Amino acid sequence: MAKKRAVSSRREKRVPGSAAFTNSMTKRELAELKKLARMPDSKIDFLDAPEAASPPTTLVGQFYRPVKQLISLRVDADVLAWFRGRGTKYQTYMNQVLRREMQTRPRS
Repeated sequence: MAKKRAVSSRREKRVPGSAAFTNSMTKRELAELKKLARMPDSKIDFLDAPEAASPPTTLVGQFYRPVKQLISLRVDADVLAWFRGRGTKYQTYMNQVLRREMQTRPRS
């Protein structure tokens, strides 16, 4: 019996992200921007520009993910049982407790 040859589809040509997600400006648009750059702000008509909305409410640090480090830690059995009794994310809770302690007490 003949051995089957593996055949894959043609590779797509890779396009850099800067080229895929940006449109180059036309000569007319570039000329208009240069004209506006030379003009003083007092001469620019802002009547057709939309009003600035109030800044969005954001949570500071919402997307911050600190680097985690794997360690081995010996904890009393009753302390571990108490943390585990809080649910599946007991290690995250332990980290929060330690962080709160770190932030409230100055380093001596």
